[in-house]
Amino acid sequence: MESRYNPAEIEAKWQKTWAEQGVDRAVEDPGKPKFYALSMFPYPSGNLHMGHVRNYTITDVIGRVRRMQGYRVLHPMGWDAFGLPAENAAIDRGIHPAKWTYQNIAQMKEQLKQLGLAYDWGREVATCSPDYYKWTQWIFVQFLQMGLAYQKEAAVNWDPIDQTVLANEQVDSEGRSWRSGAMVERKLLRQWFLKITHYAEELLNDLDKLPGWPERVKLMQENWIGKSTGAQVVFTTEAGDELPIFTTRPDTLWGATFMVLSPEHPLVEKLTTPTQAAAIQAYQKEAAGKSDIDRTAEDKEKTGVWTGSYAINPVNGENIPIWIADYVLMGYGTGAIMAVPAHDQRDFAFARKFNLPVKVVVQPEGEALDGDTMTAAWPGEGHMVNSGPLDGTPAGKSEGQSVGVAIAWLEAQGKGKGEANYRLRDWLISRQRYWGVPIPVIHCPSCGAVPVPDDQLPVLLPEDVEFSGRGGSPLARLEHWVNVPCPSCGEAAKRETDTMDTFIDSSWYFLRYADACNEGQVFDPVKVNDWLPVDQYVGGIEHAILHLLYSRFVTKGLRDRGLLNFDEPFNRLLTQGMVQNTAYKNPKTGKYVASADVADPQNPVDPATGDPLEVFYEKMSKSKYNGVDPKDVLAKYGADTARMFILFKAPPEKDLEWDDADVEGQFRFLNRVWRSVTEFIGAGSANAQAPVPLPEGLSKAEKDLRRAIHIAIKEVTEDVEGEYQFNTAVSELMKLNNALSDASCKDSPVYAEGIETLVKLLAPFAPHAADELWQQMGQAGSVHQQPWPQADPNALIADEITLVIQIMGKTRGTIEVPADSDKAALEQYARESEVAKRHIEGKEIKKVIVVPGKLVNFVVAG
Repeated sequence: MESRYNPAEIEAKWQKTWAEQGVDRAVEDPGKPKFYALSMFPYPSGNLHMGHVRNYTITDVIGRVRRMQGYRVLHPMGWDAFGLPAENAAIDRGIHPAKWTYQNIAQMKEQLKQLGLAYDWGREVATCSPDYYKWTQWIFVQFLQMGLAYQKEAAVNWDPIDQTVLANEQVDSEGRSWRSGAMVERKLLRQWFLKITHYAEELLNDLDKLPGWPERVKLMQENWIGKSTGAQVVFTTEAGDELPIFTTRPDTLWGATFMVLSPEHPLVEKLTTPTQAAAIQAYQKEAAGKSDIDRTAEDKEKTGVWTGSYAINPVNGENIPIWIADYVLMGYGTGAIMAVPAHDQRDFAFARKFNLPVKVVVQPEGEALDGDTMTAAWPGEGHMVNSGPLDGTPAGKSEGQSVGVAIAWLEAQGKGKGEANYRLRDWLISRQRYWGVPIPVIHCPSCGAVPVPDDQLPVLLPEDVEFSGRGGSPLARLEHWVNVPCPSCGEAAKRETDTMDTFIDSSWYFLRYADACNEGQVFDPVKVNDWLPVDQYVGGIEHAILHLLYSRFVTKGLRDRGLLNFDEPFNRLLTQGMVQNTAYKNPKTGKYVASADVADPQNPVDPATGDPLEVFYEKMSKSKYNGVDPKDVLAKYGADTARMFILFKAPPEKDLEWDDADVEGQFRFLNRVWRSVTEFIGAGSANAQAPVPLPEGLSKAEKDLRRAIHIAIKEVTEDVEGEYQFNTAVSELMKLNNALSDASCKDSPVYAEGIETLVKLLAPFAPHAADELWQQMGQAGSVHQQPWPQADPNALIADEITLVIQIMGKTRGTIEVPADSDKAALEQYARESEVAKRHIEGKEIKKVIVVPGKLVNFVVAG
């Protein structure tokens, strides 16, 4: 028996044992309830960071507990392996992205195994493997056949550094690329889209089906979908072309005094008169260089150019000028708006800038607005004026007010119809890079865009590719790969050279895990409908819109293809907080200083300049020199200590502040547990092998200990089943170990029950130490295959309680009394106690205060 806790030795031993015995393999047993525990899979950068450790440890504990509770658990892992970082590494280092990626996968897989994570590695997927992306291509073909995938020319976001297109969701609030940080430009390109807007209403409404999601994530998705209600109205040009617009305030149509089109609107060229052509073209070029964020900023000075043409307002027949302005985006709505400057501040600023008329159609009560003298738009309530059939109607969106009345009038007159509009745009998936899934389409001069037949999938990425920093896809330069016969007519044709956005890969990987080795199907619907939806998903809040929204969309599409029988992919979602550490920054230079270079953390100064440093907690980052390498922690303390610290330091949804002292504290706790169990074994007790049946008559010490044992079972179970309060669960383990250490009945079967319970409850948190102790106790099999302890309700009930005796509010002693004593009995026990008699004898008792279950206080005189 090993009396010393040696994590390096036991962790390697048990990781090997678990792999050989297949302990963590998911069991296909329909007789057991299922539980699917999933962490968001990582990009294989080559090195784990503490954020990974936290994410994966959380899911591991959840899955391990469920398995001990009798569930068949699916807990897989894979790799989000396509993407620009590997391709950029190929350019910078002269190494093929496949080689770079698979090297990183091997390295990270070994690191994950060192954490003792209970993954079923037999279901591992890598999105860059042809065995996986064959089915990504197959899904694209299904969507193409369903009308959910299409190609069109569009103004797109262009990353000038990574030389590729970005979806709207991949541009941050400052107009920068989500990955490279470059200011995004606008380009007009022919691109592939997925029609996520087809499910806009369902994506919005089905958020109500997700009570297990954080409210802030659901709100973020709701805002991104951005539903608004109003009406579509068609203006016409003098030449008869239609200009449809969507407005949430159709009641103000009578106040429209001009129209504004996006500079990219397809009718701009036709509407531009010869005298305006030069100005229009110059403006279009200028607008193309700006991000959507820049163009729509509220404080931006309004700019625009008149096309020279007019539109006809359908409600009153008035001719109004048509302008272009960059604050109108082609990607939102119809790319055209009616401008009502009297009641929209943006339109008002534009009208004043260019001396356009301002016409009041909503008059506030008790005022008389004049369009010529107004200094700001009036967006508030009032009554309608100058609005034909709406005159006198109360302005607003409530029943009987102007918006509803206007929609009814438009529909009755055949001039418009009520409808909903969404901020959500279709998902642009084309990328002009190599390291991604080839889009399985062949462009034929006669047949058009033809999907690659199923029996010709996958369309493999060619290996003989030249990597450089030049723009455009390197695939387009491989003539032998590009030039192929049309699969429909046999005519000479060309492959699509764009690859798919890598978010496609991660939008369905959770489905493949249910049947990861299937070579003949994307997955067996029976298996996927058995394991899915995911019962608990864990990942970062940064994926609240991109990944989660796309995954919901793909799930609904495959459901409508008849492959899935559920609407939503993830029943519960936990967004873990960041792992933070102390960072030091020189406020003068703006540069960070590594903590190792700070001589005195209490009075930190920059060793290079002598300037005082600012100190704060920030997310661990190489750029801030405040990262902690997991391998260093594992080498010094072991994986179980790292896991225990991660779980104990903070609730999972909160940010975690790294503290070396707390890591050391968890190492000491595991050593205390180790001593408790090994001393019990070493005592040679007859109870060391397994608890014997408990005797009927337990002593008070045994009753107290058994109550502490079952309180621990109850509290830990509730903590890991409910809101995942792992920090308090670890605290309960500490309390139980303390109760065992302080127990005076160590030869009792109750003590043996406590030791076994402690090891079982510890198992999901510190799996290596628990299995080693379980084996040393002489128990058969792995502790992780044992049933989870059940709290005995009878053991939770205290036979006796400790009653505090106070005299004038000052504690004088304690007595043991029956736990079910009422107030009168408690007072009687207190009066008769020797503790009280010594202090109240010969004194007048003025008052007796009884707090049931806690204390009796005598207020005396004399």
